[in-house]
Amino acid sequence: MTVDQQLSASLEDYLEAIYHIVDRKQAARAKDIVESMGVHNSSVTQALRSLSDKGLVNYAPYDLVTLTEAGQVAAASVVERHRALRSFLVEVLGMESDQAEHDACRLEHDISQDLLERLRMLMAFRHDHPDSVVTWDQGRGGFVCAGGA
Repeated sequence: MTVDQQLSASLEDYLEAIYHIVDRKQAARAKDIVESMGVHNSSVTQALRSLSDKGLVNYAPYDLVTLTEAGQVAAASVVERHRALRSFLVEVLGMESDQAEHDACRLEHDISQDLLERLRMLMAFRHDHPDSVVTWDQGRGGFVCAGGA
């Protein structure tokens, strides 16, 4: 079982927030996480303790929060799923940016690796063939051009 599978959607959201804060500031403070997520201090403290117990963050009260190596891998996975979904929702389905952001945040927690890989392949295919209509070909294990747009 991977770390991602053991984490609740809420803990994945905390990891994602920490990832983005650390990316901007090199480390996060509990206050940064409170502001980023719009939650209470007590919620952040509880989440940080849980993530620390799982070996995903370095945390001590009143100290900086950083991701461990395992935390970096888990957070990067959540961020990548989010980016792939948001890109698909905006570029393929034509959703508005704000709605796509909201929906990607909800979907990122439940997407299978198979679906994520197919979305990535679809996006790559569309990039290479912008005027094509594409479908999934199970026999070929990939997307194929079904005709011109």
